[in-house]
Parts: sequence; structure tokens; C-alpha cells
Amino acid sequence: MSQRRAEPRTRWALVAIPIAWIVAVSVIDILAPPDIHLGPLLVAAPAITPSFGGPRTVGLVAALAVVAQTLIGVIRDPDDLLSANHEAQIIALILVGTSLVVFCVVRERRAKELTQVRYVSEVAQRVVLPPLPRKLGPLRASALYLAAEAEARIGGDLYAAARTTSGTRLIVGDVQGKGMTAVNDAALLLGAFRVAAHRRADLDELVTYLDRSVCWDLMEPGEAGRFGETFITATVLDIPDRDGPVRMISCGHPPPVVLRDGRPTTADIRRPAPPLGLGELAQPRYHVDSFPFEPGDLLLLYTDGVTEARDATGAFYPLTDRITGWRETDPDAFLDRFRHDLLRHVGGHLNDDAAMIVVTRPALPPE
Repeated sequence: MSQRRAEPRTRWALVAIPIAWIVAVSVIDILAPPDIHLGPLLVAAPAITPSFGGPRTVGLVAALAVVAQTLIGVIRDPDDLLSANHEAQIIALILVGTSLVVFCVVRERRAKELTQVRYVSEVAQRVVLPPLPRKLGPLRASALYLAAEAEARIGGDLYAAARTTSGTRLIVGDVQGKGMTAVNDAALLLGAFRVAAHRRADLDELVTYLDRSVCWDLMEPGEAGRFGETFITATVLDIPDRDGPVRMISCGHPPPVVLRDGRPTTADIRRPAPPLGLGELAQPRYHVDSFPFEPGDLLLLYTDGVTEARDATGAFYPLTDRITGWRETDPDAFLDRFRHDLLRHVGGHLNDDAAMIVVTRPALPPE
């Protein structure tokens, strides 16, 4: 039986609770001494129904409560059709029931609006950050994006991959700021990367092009004097298909980590460049660093939302310490374990968006 079929049955089973309450209160009130009145307790039935039912269900239970209160008045006072006390209780039930129905209608409308907003944000995220291909030539890859705001599901963290004739180029970055402005900035940078990653032969030429794209594309016309107000930290890597070191340029972004036989090693960035968007101010000469990436290794790329995630005591997430000893060779399995470990560290809620990309070079089969 599917969950969709089981949910309506569960709801109708819960409806039996307020109905049983109405029946019990009515029977006890009818049998009680004349000076005891339990009718006001009937309001509890429609009051609890919105916790599991919609407007129609609440209206039905409220109507049953009104009918029960009317029957109690008729049976207890057969000579006087309805006493003033019973009339007041009936009017109160009608008012409470009507208010609860209106509340449920408003709640359902807002729930539909929130569902639509979530759907749009999910579509936007798939457009801005489409899932990484599981296979990038001989490499295997997987990506994880954890938004700080569950309703938003999208932020300023970014990543993308592009295949070249000799390898794979990757970018991971973090836009300054939050909200839709950060999403727009991330989309512009990713678009520039996808266009240029195949055409720029040298890594420093690619990063220069990306820096200029951030400088010019993220400003309004006539705002040439506002350089530096928007910037993006990023790391751009060139991973060869065959054996050889990974070449990278780091623009103010956290360094990659290579996990080999359960031992993490942080890549050495000798001359980090300023964040993208500050090139017109700093006029950097991009230095290409390199580090080994052998068969069987896992390459971890991440944003500062990972390493700056805090626990209840304010301690940062110690990435290299936590992953020491991890021997997962499948990127999806590694990220699944990482997700649970990070959320456990922060108590289930992140204060900033976090992204991680795992790339593996499968181990060579034994000869």
C-alpha cells in the first residue's frame, strides 16, 4: 500500500477521536444531574481537528458538536425547547467552528503558496546548479548542497564541471552575500565558466576571464567606480585524465583536501590570488599550484559553510580530523556519511550554506 493511500485512511481514523469525544460528552451530560453541565466541553472536538484535518473535516466536526449540543438541550429540558444557557453554548460552538474553518482555509492557501515557492526554488537550483555528472571521463564525482534556509534550498555557493580534450575542469566558489542577489551572481559566474572552460587553454587565462566577467557583468552600466563591492571566492582546478598532478588556482577559497588510505592532506596554496571580482584593484598575476591525485584517492572541494559550521559550544567543524580514517571509495557513500556527520555536529541546522564536491580516480585493477 502506498503512502498516499495510507494518509487519507489515517486522517479518517483520527476523525474518530473528536466524534467519540462528542458522543461521550453528550451521553454523560444527558445522564448527569441537572446542576451539572458538560456541554462546554464539546468545543474541544472542533478545536483539535485542525491538527490533522482540513476545512471540510473541521466544519463537519463543528456541525456535529452543534447538533449534539442541541440534542442535549432538547433532551434535558423537554418542557422548554432550549434554555438560554444552551442557546449561548450553541452560538459559541457556531462561532468557534466558523473561526476554525476560516483558519484552515487560510492555512491551506499559505501551504499551497509555500509548496509553489519551494518548487520554483528547486527548479531554479537545478538550472543554476545542475547535478554533476557521475562520470567525468575516467573520474567519478558527486556533489552535496546544504542550504541554511530549508525553504530557500538555494544560495550563493556554486560548483560546475567541464570536460576538455585532456581532462576535467572544476570550479567551486562562494558568492559574497545572500539571497537572490547571490544566486544571480553565482549564475553569471557559472555561465562564464561553462563558456570559457573549453576555450581557454591555460588555467591562468581562464581565471583572468572569470575575474573580468565578475568585475563587469555584475555591475550596472556607468558604475565603473564600484569595483570590489562584489566578489566571489573560488578555486579552479584542472584534473588530467591520465596520471599527473592536479593544477589549480585558488582565489581566496578554502584549499582542497586529498584523502588517501584514510589520511587527509590539505593542498598547499603557495600564492593565493584575490577573490574573483577584485582583479581590477589588485591586478594579480595568477600562480598555478599543483598537488598529486593518484588512483584510489578522493579529492574534496568545499565551501566555507563546511569548515565554519559551529556546534553548540561554538567550535568549528574540524573537517580533516573528522574524515580521518574514512575509507569510502564511492563518492555518494562518502557524501552521505559526511552529511550525517556535519548535521550531527551543528545539531541539525546550518547557519550558512554549505557545499562539497567529491571526485575520485578509481584505483587501477591489479595486473
